[in-house]
Amino acid sequence: MSLFSDNIRHLRMRKGVSQEIVAESLSITRDRMAKYEGGKSQPPFEILIKISHYYHVSIDLLLTADIRKIDIDGLMQLEDNRILLPITVDREGENTIEIIPHKARAGYLSGYSDPEFIEGLQQVTLPFLKNGKFRAFPVSGDSMPPHRDGSFIVGRYVENLGEVRDGKTYILLTKEDGIVYKRLNKNGKNSLMLVSDNSFYQPYAIKASDVLEIWEYACSIATKEYEPENLDPQSIRELLYGIREEVKALKQIHT
Repeated sequence: MSLFSDNIRHLRMRKGVSQEIVAESLSITRDRMAKYEGGKSQPPFEILIKISHYYHVSIDLLLTADIRKIDIDGLMQLEDNRILLPITVDREGENTIEIIPHKARAGYLSGYSDPEFIEGLQQVTLPFLKNGKFRAFPVSGDSMPPHRDGSFIVGRYVENLGEVRDGKTYILLTKEDGIVYKRLNKNGKNSLMLVSDNSFYQPYAIKASDVLEIWEYACSIATKEYEPENLDPQSIRELLYGIREEVKALKQIHT
C-alpha cells in the first residue's frame, strides 16, 4: 500500500460510496479502481486529475500528505481545484490568523502548501478583520516605508489575478524570491509590475506563473517604536535617491 492508495481509499470511505460508483464517475473499470486503492498500480496523469477533481483534494496532498490526519472540512477550496491551506478557528468559530515568524520566512516557500507546517504556526485573532482568510507576514528591508524589519503585514488571501487592483500593496509568494511586499500594477495578462515605495529600488516585472500566492494588505503590526527620524519617509526617499544618482555618476566616470 502507498500513501496515495491509502488516501483515495480513505476519501472514498469517508464519502460513503463504493468502488464501482467512483470508477463510473472516473470513466474507468471497478477492477482498475481496486488496483489503485490496493497500491498494485498507479493512475496515469489524466486519471490522477480526475481523482483530484472528484474528491476536491489537490494532487500534491493526494501524493505527499497523510489525509487521514488532516481535517478535510477545514481546508479552503479554491479555483482550479487547488486546496491552499488549513483554516483554523477559535472557540467562537472565527478564523485565526497564522503568523509567519522571521525565522520561518525562508521555509514558507517550501511549506506553504503543507498542512502540518501551517498548523504548526502561531496564531492570533483580530476581530475587526472579517470576510476572508488572513495571514501575517514579516517585513524585511527598507523598500516599503514606513514598515521596517520586525513589523508584520497582515494580508487577505486573493484567489485570482482579476482581484488585483493597480496601485495597491500586496504580499506575494514567488518561486524565485520567496516572500515580497510591493505595490502592484498589472502589466498585461501574464505579468505584474512590482514597485517599491522607496524610490531607491527600481520596479521590476514578474511572470504571473511565478506567483504562488497573493495576499492583499489588510493591516500592519509594528513591533518597534517609531523614532522621529522614521516619521518622514519622503525625506528618506529623497536621500536614498540622491545616493543612487551619485553612485550612477561615479560608475559613469570609471567606465
